[in-house]
Amino acid sequence: MILGALVDAGVELSELRQQLQGLPVTDWEITAEKISKAGIQATKVTVTTTTSDGTTDHHAHGQHASYTELRGVIAGADLPSDVVNSSSQVLDSLAQAEASVHGVSLAEVHFHELAGIDTLIDIVGSVIGLRMLGVEKLYCSALPASHGFVDTAHGRLPVPPPAVTELFIGYPTVSVDIKGETVTPTGAALATSLCERVGMFPPMTVEQVGYGAGSKDFPGCPNVLRLWVGQLAGGDKSLSADEVVTIEANIDDMSPELHPHVVAQVFAAGALDVWLTPIQMKKGRPAVKISAIAAPSKAEAVAGAILRESTTFGVRLTRSQRRCLNRETVNITTRFGELSVKVGYLDSRVVTVAPEYEDCLEAAHKHGVPMKAVYSAALAAADKLWQQPPD
Repeated sequence: MILGALVDAGVELSELRQQLQGLPVTDWEITAEKISKAGIQATKVTVTTTTSDGTTDHHAHGQHASYTELRGVIAGADLPSDVVNSSSQVLDSLAQAEASVHGVSLAEVHFHELAGIDTLIDIVGSVIGLRMLGVEKLYCSALPASHGFVDTAHGRLPVPPPAVTELFIGYPTVSVDIKGETVTPTGAALATSLCERVGMFPPMTVEQVGYGAGSKDFPGCPNVLRLWVGQLAGGDKSLSADEVVTIEANIDDMSPELHPHVVAQVFAAGALDVWLTPIQMKKGRPAVKISAIAAPSKAEAVAGAILRESTTFGVRLTRSQRRCLNRETVNITTRFGELSVKVGYLDSRVVTVAPEYEDCLEAAHKHGVPMKAVYSAALAAADKLWQQPPD
């Protein structure tokens, strides 16, 4: 479905086929056709291989391959290094999930339902297709978790299959009332390995849309994967966008002596920022609200730290989007030595310059001067950065 969406969005199949010939494997073919899925025109890509007995297998299900064999094929491919590296990363992620589920080492992983050549074409072809479209960052919506059962070489397993569930760890999911497999292990590995973020949609100007068709039909739901291609809002060096979780608790029964320790432990759990706000609670009690923001993958750990280290009985979690200036760290020379400053850009223009606190503190102690003197010197030395465009 990913290959289909890429072709539908503008990837030339003939060029994709030609680049895939850099893989040291033979006896395969890739074709594409337009089909309708619940009234939506989509592109269905099919990988056809010739099996050892000379018959044609449209999904290569009869072929089993080990992780070591497939890793070697990718490593030996006549392809750009970034394609090899990204493809290897996806395969590694897939193999690690299978190894974890079955309790074996990576060397012992054999892909049964995932055919050898078919898997290679899916993974490497997707990486090549994204490169052909000029995609620099890939984002994915929450991964759809369906229900039911699927028959495998290991017997009947629940949906999502165990390897897919393993790959879901740390990523947002959404429950869908569909009986059947909506995310395959290969699809999950591609999404979680290549995506900048899984979750909320980034602000962007959409330029192309592609639909990749799946083989199955789900009642009431088109089995297609939709790919949007475009430019992030504001262009290069503009605001970056991501999703964060705010974790908060109101506390009226904790000694202020514990505040610094709690804050330190919440930071240690992975919080991006932590702060305390004086508030007034029921019955006129003075209290404090502890707030923290964290990446979605760290939210549970941060919530656990607040629950463990403070006296609260519960926390509130709120998902939100944030916009951040693109930034870089620049070293500048002052009379107190070399210091680091953070430079923030908006639409390729410098809009803020901030000296690094720890650098200024260390220089102040070293030279025996007030920290404000070092800070002022850093700002003065950094004044020229306001006129310089970013690289």
